Amino acid sequence: MAAPIEIDVWQGEIAELEVDAVVVPASESLFMTAGSAASVKRHGGEEIERDAVDQGPTVAGTAIATHAGSLAAAYVIHAVGVGHERIADRERLVSAIRAALGFSAPLQLRRMAISLIGTEHGVFGPTEAAAALLEAVFEEGAPARPESLVIATANPLETRAVTEALAARRSHAT
Repeated sequence: MAAPIEIDVWQGEIAELEVDAVVVPASESLFMTAGSAASVKRHGGEEIERDAVDQGPTVAGTAIATHAGSLAAAYVIHAVGVGHERIADRERLVSAIRAALGFSAPLQLRRMAISLIGTEHGVFGPTEAAAALLEAVFEEGAPARPESLVIATANPLETRAVTEALAARRSHAT
């Protein structure tokens, strides 16, 4: 059985968090143009995007890691949950989140922050994205996870979706 993970929900810009790594949504080309990824590039510097693009392109369902420029975090993990065709494929979304969280062991990440992946172009709604995120986090037999995870939401709708998904998960666990 995996060690318990501490989960916090925080509404605001993920780029402002003091964690070991931030996980943001990415396109297959890895340009940081939307939502929390654009915020991370704005706060951390263009070199984050250059480093990501140099590792791409990649396919939906994967993630890559870069250094975090001038952010407090050491790494930015770019999770590609939705492909260019913008098809709502839950399996690829969960795979991308799983891949992003999988960096915790090799990079020795104890505390990570993650945005809702898949919502950046409206492919997944906040409720669907929150459910997929929690599925990946609490997956049985999953590789090592960070000790602590901050789910960074961009607005009250996302915050409500995440808190309700967490509450539902906890009520099923008791």
